[in-house]
Amino acid sequence: MAVSLSAQNRVLDDKYPIEQCISNTESDSSKSQLYLSVIVPIYNEVENLTNLVERISEILSRESYTYEIVCVDDGSRDGSTDLLQRLATTYPQLKAILLRRNYGQTAAMAAGFEHAQGQIIVTLDGDLQNDPQDIPLLLDRIEAGYDLVSGWRKQRQDAALTRLLPSKIANWLIGKVTGVKLHDYGCSLKAYRSELVLDLKLYGELHRFLPALAFIEGARITEIPVRHHPRRFGKSKYGLGRTFRVMMDLLTVYFMKTFLTRPMHVFGVLGMTSLSAGSLLAAYLVFVKFILHQAIGDRPLLMLAVVLFLSGIQLFCFGLLGELLMRTYHESQNKPIYRIREKLGF
Repeated sequence: MAVSLSAQNRVLDDKYPIEQCISNTESDSSKSQLYLSVIVPIYNEVENLTNLVERISEILSRESYTYEIVCVDDGSRDGSTDLLQRLATTYPQLKAILLRRNYGQTAAMAAGFEHAQGQIIVTLDGDLQNDPQDIPLLLDRIEAGYDLVSGWRKQRQDAALTRLLPSKIANWLIGKVTGVKLHDYGCSLKAYRSELVLDLKLYGELHRFLPALAFIEGARITEIPVRHHPRRFGKSKYGLGRTFRVMMDLLTVYFMKTFLTRPMHVFGVLGMTSLSAGSLLAAYLVFVKFILHQAIGDRPLLMLAVVLFLSGIQLFCFGLLGELLMRTYHESQNKPIYRIREKLGF
């Protein structure tokens, strides 16, 4: 059963019905007939990789839908690349994208999204802490009409001080800033309609904000509890060192949510306010100078009026520049955030 996000998100479901949020998959004849793409970013997971592919293949083979497994090797140095090449000859549904270097999880997921051929896309980590058995549960909620289904590691198996506490704080803060209240933004186990993710441009650490970005696009979002296992092999790629980058990207998401298509609304309002205040002060000083015949050269108000007037002009110009940048942003999004060395199975 899906977890209710909040009263606000229930209103969102009514406000943005599925027919208005996304185009009908079946109406696009150019789409692949594959039903499911499972995307797994890989970075130094040689000890987990074989078992991971086996588990996913075993679980999905029980179902009636067609699928592919897309592993994106993000510049591994532990033999994961060679192992992927061998596994690709054994599992016909396995495809691999080998990136030239380590670009980060966001870039790896973007590469997977852009090469996935399924109507539905599921993502999960390559360390087997996410359980592939939960994939059918996510798909059930997609079939119920949601555009994005996020996993909630309700019984999370991680260190309390270094992982759980920072995660709880981050989830609360992200929910406050974005308005999309989830228990577990950091859970990689998620399901998406393919047309939704193809419209999202990722960079930095924005992969963890996908629900918020999808919300901006009018997507219907829900959350379900999923299993979570302790890491058996390898070393975690997450830690406190990523917190600062995440916070910076959170500010980016907030700006995108609030002012992405209307930067003049923030800079223009600030500019006009400052310009108006400077003009009023200047008018007052003119009155003092020419009507009251008092000296104004040594008054701090004169300097304040000049600063406010010039700042207003600058902020207004920033707003105009922002409008031009947003037009460029929307019209030319062709520079990749990753480079591919080799593709297997495509």
